[in-house]
Parts: sequence; C-alpha cells; structure tokens
Amino acid sequence: MSELTMFFTLLTVFVLAIFVGFEVISKVPTTLHTPLMSATNAIHGIVLVGAIIVTIKLFDPAHHLGSPHLTLIAIVAVTLGTINVVGGFAVTERMLQMFKRREPSKK
Repeated sequence: MSELTMFFTLLTVFVLAIFVGFEVISKVPTTLHTPLMSATNAIHGIVLVGAIIVTIKLFDPAHHLGSPHLTLIAIVAVTLGTINVVGGFAVTERMLQMFKRREPSKK
C-alpha cells in the first residue's frame, strides 16, 4: 500500500471511530455516565502504556519507523492521553468523595 492510501485508510477509520464513539456515549443514561467513565479509565491507562511503547519504538533507530512529524504526533498523543487518564481519575475521586459520610462537627 502506498503512503497516501494508508493515510486515507487510517483517516477513514479515525472518522468512523468518532461517529461510533459519539453514538455509543450519547446513548448512555446520565446516571451511568460517571461510573462508566471511571470503569473505562483503567482501559485508557492500558492504551496509554501502548502509546508510550509505540513512541519509544519511534525513537529506536534500528526500526526506522518514524519521521520527525510522526514522532511529534506520537508525543502529543501520549501527552493528551496522560491528561485524559489523570483527569478521569480526578473526576472519579471527586465523585467518590460525594458518597462518603461526613463526620459530625465537634463543638
């Protein structure tokens, strides 16, 4: 496959993933949205580890996989993925704090 064909194939998959993801998320009831997000946050962590491994492989000169542009995109993807995982855990922690019992204040 040529690079142009590969690019359009990957772009098509990306656009279809956006549409499918939007349809799936929009069908989730609001009462389940936060628990579902916290459960899938662990999956995002695994994906992030995979992205880090791919980015490291791009730096390996023996593989000759990456151009500087591809390496930059991979680094940006890992950065955004890290922000997503950390933010997801922060939101989950805040949600769990809402369900803790408050101790009565001592006067």
